[in-house]
Amino acid sequence: MTPEQEYTYLYERMAQLCEERSWGDPFSYARSKEIYATIVLGHQIASDYSGADAINQKGEEVEYKSTIQKTCRGAYTGIMKQSSWLEQDNYLIEQKIMKYSEHYFNRFEAGTMPESWMLTGQQVYDILLPKLYRSFNTTLGKKDPRLSANVSWTEIKNNGVQVVKNGKRIK
Repeated sequence: MTPEQEYTYLYERMAQLCEERSWGDPFSYARSKEIYATIVLGHQIASDYSGADAINQKGEEVEYKSTIQKTCRGAYTGIMKQSSWLEQDNYLIEQKIMKYSEHYFNRFEAGTMPESWMLTGQQVYDILLPKLYRSFNTTLGKKDPRLSANVSWTEIKNNGVQVVKNGKRIK
C-alpha cells in the first residue's frame, strides 16, 4: 500500500469507527483530539459539539484545551461579550468557565498526548478573570468584540495537577 492509499484507508476507517461509536465527525475542528483525550483520561466524549467537551468519571461536564506547542497552555477565545461587567461575570460563572468542574490542558505531539494537566473551574476563573476584565474594557468599538484570554504554562504548572505523563494516565 502506498502512503497515499494508507492515508485514505485510515481516514475512512477513522470516520467509520467514529460513526459506529457515535463520537461525531473526527475531522471537525479539534474533535479527534477530544476523542483521543477522552480515551486516555477515561472520560466520555460529549455528544454535542457546543458546550462541554467531555464527561468525567463522576458524570460532570469538563472542558478540554489542546495544543501542539512544547508546553501546555489554554486559549479561551471567542467569549461572547455581555452588555455589562456584572452580566459578563455571571456569564463566565454560569455558562463559560465555572460551569465546568475541571479544565484539562492537553499537549499533543507526533500523534500522541504525552501530557495533560487539570485545573478546577474555580482556578481557571481566578486566573482568567483579571485578563477578561481587561479584554472587556478594551473591545469597545472593535469589529469583533468577543473576549479572549490565555492560561499560560506557568499558571498551569503553579496551579494544576498533572494527570497524564509520558502518555500514561497517572491519576
